[in-house]
Amino acid sequence: MQDFIDNLIRSWGHDPAAWPWTQFLYLAFMGAAAFIVVNFAAISAGIFSWAERRVAARMQSRVGPNRVGPFGFLQWVADAVKLLLKEDLVPAEADAVLFRAAPYFMMVGFACVFVCLPFSHKLIVADLNIGIFYILAVTALIVVGIIMSGWSSNSKWSLFGAIRSAAQIISYEIPAGMALMIPVLLAGTLSTQGIIRAQGGWPWQWFIFDNPAAFAAFFIYFISALAEGNRTPFDLPEAESELVSGYNTEYSGMRFSYFFLVEWGNMWVMSAIATTMFLGGWQLPGLSPARFDALTGGVAVIAEIASLALFAFKTLFFVFVVMWLRWTLPRIRVDQMMNMCWKYLVPASFAGALFVAAWMLLVHEAPWLGQAMRFALTAIAAVTVAAFALRTLKNLRDTGDKFDFTSNW
Repeated sequence: MQDFIDNLIRSWGHDPAAWPWTQFLYLAFMGAAAFIVVNFAAISAGIFSWAERRVAARMQSRVGPNRVGPFGFLQWVADAVKLLLKEDLVPAEADAVLFRAAPYFMMVGFACVFVCLPFSHKLIVADLNIGIFYILAVTALIVVGIIMSGWSSNSKWSLFGAIRSAAQIISYEIPAGMALMIPVLLAGTLSTQGIIRAQGGWPWQWFIFDNPAAFAAFFIYFISALAEGNRTPFDLPEAESELVSGYNTEYSGMRFSYFFLVEWGNMWVMSAIATTMFLGGWQLPGLSPARFDALTGGVAVIAEIASLALFAFKTLFFVFVVMWLRWTLPRIRVDQMMNMCWKYLVPASFAGALFVAAWMLLVHEAPWLGQAMRFALTAIAAVTVAAFALRTLKNLRDTGDKFDFTSNW
């Protein structure tokens, strides 16, 4: 963004280093970028709340939201208006200051992640050279918000949910962070754009198929991201069966919605990070980053839009997978969750990082081995996906796929 502003100032005939209004222009663009990012995060989270209810209804052979707008699409807007008009209650024995501030800590931690998330070849707020480290750092604010909400509510159910969340998120940050270090090792940079540029547009050029440890790291990260985002089967901090909603039990109105707004918006964050780190991000097949940089005029605009569309498609696919898992898997016990993290995912993630370091040395001496492994892993993944698709089609043929639009409308 700074380069764009500097070029804009130069086009006006001024030197960015000497022009007295440069800092004010920086501030104005930063404010505009923050406004766009926060609104994108909030709107996308609202839309995902509608989409998840539609997906859940479809999987359970019911209708879901269908009255407000086409296909019930405006239901999330109606919900937002309703929550804004509801009374904001603060328990008499609660710590009023911390109770009111907790949801905003979560919103800030959630929105700040979007600063380093690339959406296309050039569409990124700030391409930091420590982008992945920054993302891992700012997400800690979400933990702070959850602990504050549970402690300040002065409710044992809220406190239990907050303690569960602290243990869960802090534990699963370890395998998630180690899994993300594998693409960092392969790319040689912490920049999100740099990691995408180190990959390619074709599937066999993605980091997920670089070696067996990277392939396993993708699933380790995705499982850990589900746990950090309190998504099923790891939604124990808000387990309704024993905690009556957990850390947000005492909240009402719009502050109550902020917790779920972060949860739904986090689906985009975890999916976008997975796409960036393992699936080539916005890379277009057959178009290298160097050729992309050299494009000008209308061709550059079309390529930019295509890269944005491809990145959005990959990300939204995994958003759907997250929704799919929620309505497929049961909630696990808290001891099972912690056992899986510390006994399996943490050792596997550390072993994967060591394997990749040795693998890079081996491939440096025998490049053909790296190419053979990429094509082999890509072929295995293609066969697995094809088998899954054929099995799904067989189930549809055997059982039918009926949906009643007439009753309970």
